[in-house]
Amino acid sequence: MAKITAAEVNKLRKATGAGMMDCKKALQESNGDYDAALDYLRKKGQKVANKRADREVNEGVVIAKKNQDATFAAILMLNCETDFVAKNEDFQKFAHSLVDKAIEINAKSIDEIKNAEFDGTKADDLLTDLIGKIGEKLQISDYGYIEGPVVFAYNHLGNKLGSIMAFNKKDFEGVDEAGKQVNMQIAAMSPVSLDKDNVPQDVIDHELELGREQARQEGKPDHLIEKIAEGKLNKFYKESTLLNQEFVRDSKKTVRQYLSGLDKDLTVSEFKRLSLV
Repeated sequence: MAKITAAEVNKLRKATGAGMMDCKKALQESNGDYDAALDYLRKKGQKVANKRADREVNEGVVIAKKNQDATFAAILMLNCETDFVAKNEDFQKFAHSLVDKAIEINAKSIDEIKNAEFDGTKADDLLTDLIGKIGEKLQISDYGYIEGPVVFAYNHLGNKLGSIMAFNKKDFEGVDEAGKQVNMQIAAMSPVSLDKDNVPQDVIDHELELGREQARQEGKPDHLIEKIAEGKLNKFYKESTLLNQEFVRDSKKTVRQYLSGLDKDLTVSEFKRLSLV
């Protein structure tokens, strides 16, 4: 068996993040071959991943960031099995590195992120390595990005909830404060879409049917049922579409009215919200 030095173990540990004893064993099993030891640790991670493939991953973090010139924002959910791991420093650092990489390459999908390279190693392989080190199933469960004249990113305390959004223009007074306030509105009020016209038809049909059923259960006359259902739908629009919601900071205004008060042509062009809670 080849003699394994502390320097060799430390080099492998720095490259993989695995524990000292795991790195030493990997080098021993690989007869001191560094590349073979890397493969050994990766296979260990893959074995853990396969063994825990059916586990539920309900914990984790949500990280939202934007690029330096505020034209591209990304939000990502990295899941794990337990809250203990969600608070693990290596887990959180990895989540941040994934979002940083997504912004660097202007990633449009989870697959692009998984295939992105960190010093010659794919992110998906690094995820497998981390699974081997931590011993839990880890998964990139959701990802979104936004491009625009000016974008904003918001992370709620604890990194369990975040949002990103874009305005259709950036040249107006108070742009940063407006972005902050609207992003916090999105995080707090969880709108399903931007405006009435953006609500999916299946959601509209579902809300109308709920309104009809409620009217029937309340014994309303048949000729009023559709009118009542339409009224319920309009209430849904006010509560669940961003531009029609009451503005949290001033309930006398809608979000649309708040924005038009800053600039008559100002609106939100797009948003994305992710939540673990």
